[in-house]
Amino acid sequence: MINNQKFSANSRVLIIGASGGIGSALAKALSSTYKINDIVTFSRSTDNLDITNENSIRSMASTLHGEFDLIFIATGALEIDGVGPEKTILSMTPEALKAQFETNTLGPALLIKHLHTLLPRSRPSVLAVLTARVGSISDNNLGGWISYRTAKAALHQIIRTSALEIANKRKQSICVALHPGTVQTELTKKYVGTHPSVSPDEAAQNLLNVVNSLSYEDNGQFFDWSGKQVKW
Repeated sequence: MINNQKFSANSRVLIIGASGGIGSALAKALSSTYKINDIVTFSRSTDNLDITNENSIRSMASTLHGEFDLIFIATGALEIDGVGPEKTILSMTPEALKAQFETNTLGPALLIKHLHTLLPRSRPSVLAVLTARVGSISDNNLGGWISYRTAKAALHQIIRTSALEIANKRKQSICVALHPGTVQTELTKKYVGTHPSVSPDEAAQNLLNVVNSLSYEDNGQFFDWSGKQVKW
């Protein structure tokens, strides 16, 4: 990566969720713009990776060797099994809440658990996890979307806690939550409405710019696509 020279063409990158709109755009940008050659990708559609199943993650992790300078977890879902965000808590069901937690909380937590040991101990590294601003408790002034919001808020606690623990042994690691903004993907197309949105390619470039700007003091924090810190 270019800014601050955090990464080079010799860096190793791991992307989980690489078949999605943002994940695939990240892989493309890292390869074409940043000239990184060693990019390892996994997803459900191409590798049968089930992030809600720990055995599936263990199996995937067992194939990985060496260290990665950047691990990007680009998984997540807004609508699951045809059930979208609720307008009110009256519409919330146990099934929908459990599904959101499995995909948007449990999955990333298991990935962090099994992949953080692939970060180097003796040089800078970044573990970035895609999340959403609507998971911010402080920023919630509208209500609604209770299952998705809650699952993302729980993910934020996992990222914050993991960042502190990972840094105990990997002093130069930076683990952060990243909000990509509203991106024109299959995940969001029914919900974009009049909100400003960007293409996956633009979102990927924005996110990589943020990664480039990170310092060790940013470990365990939450940033949006422009690099502004988001309140938990």
